Parts: sequence; structure tokens; C-alpha cells
Amino acid sequence: MTEDEISNLKKNWKRLTEKLKNVFEEEPDLQTIIFLIGVQELGVPKRSFSKEEKTNLMHVATCKLLSYEGYYSFIKTDEDGWPHFEKVKPVPAMSLKEQDIMLKKSVLKYFEDSGFFIPE
Repeated sequence: MTEDEISNLKKNWKRLTEKLKNVFEEEPDLQTIIFLIGVQELGVPKRSFSKEEKTNLMHVATCKLLSYEGYYSFIKTDEDGWPHFEKVKPVPAMSLKEQDIMLKKSVLKYFEDSGFFIPE
């Protein structure tokens, strides 16, 4: 990514987290937003989740986000309402910074697709 693209990503990320601050009362971090996406993808009303369910929600969200980059594809929703994905191609080794950038780009795309957020 160019410096301009990184600057734009940072600006849009800040705008998104400030908008989500209204929901969480503080600016959420990437992990909190990924969890939120997992809950959205599961499509259940607000409730408590077990530790195992929280882990599964993070997995669902990560697969959804990586589907934007072509690494996963949605297969089906099971009888309990959980989305399932299949790996389409291996995720290449990346630095933590590269992972962070890819996930943030995908999160912005997710919220743009939902109509919740329009990047500049």
C-alpha cells in the first residue's frame, strides 16, 4: 500500500471507530469489532455467549472478513444458525502490520456493504 492509501485507511478506521463509540461507549479495538461482526453474522439478538461461542464468533467473523480477500467462501448456515465457510486458498504469511491492514480494510468493506459506514 502507498502512504496515501495507508493514511486514508487510518482516517476511515478512526471515523468508523468513532461511529461505533456510540454503541460501545468507548472506541472499540479491532478484536471487539471482529466479535461484533461475528454476532452480526450469527444474527441472534443480544445475549450472553459462552467462552466457546465467543471463540466461534471470532472465527466466523474472521472467515467473513477473509472472504473479501478471496481466502474463504461461505458454504451454508447449519441447523443451529451458525454460518460455515470453506478455505478457498491458503492465507500467505504476513507480518502483524500486514495482517492488521488487511483486516481493517476488510472491516471497512464489511460496514460499507452493510450501509452502516461510507468511507471517504
